[in-house]
Amino acid sequence: MVLDVDLGSPVPPYEQLRAQLATMITCGTLPAGHRLPPIRQLAADLGLATGTIGGPTANSKPRVW
Repeated sequence: MVLDVDLGSPVPPYEQLRAQLATMITCGTLPAGHRLPPIRQLAADLGLATGTIGGPTANSKPRVW
């Protein structure tokens, strides 16, 4: 799984991640039941705070894709 955040973008990082995850789910790149890496690992890989990662991954309201 490849997630990318553009820190120079006017779109907040958490929204960039949410949109990427939504696209991956919709396109089938992220299949049902697939586990994401731990929040701390994603944060370290992307150079972001864990709270930035936690929003779009753990605290999102369930959505119908």
